[in-house]
Amino acid sequence: RMNMVVEALQELGMQVQRPKATFFLWIPVFEGYSSEQFAAKLLEEAGVIVTPGTAFGPSGEGYVRLSLSAPIERLQQAVERWKQIDWEV
Repeated sequence: RMNMVVEALQELGMQVQRPKATFFLWIPVFEGYSSEQFAAKLLEEAGVIVTPGTAFGPSGEGYVRLSLSAPIERLQQAVERWKQIDWEV
């Protein structure tokens, strides 16, 4: 699951790194978005839920957190929906 999601997001130009030992993925948001704006856009346009990094404090700004605990099929669907969003600001 981790490899599939990380590779797909990297193909989109996201600077995401594989974590060493967790099922949460911290994803840097695209320039021009706050973590809350990015999370809201994903939810509204793709039906994908991520947690804004600011939910964990001010140092979380610029990131969203995605849980990798869902079945791989659901994660694949989420990534495919993610790819359909126009991220131009």
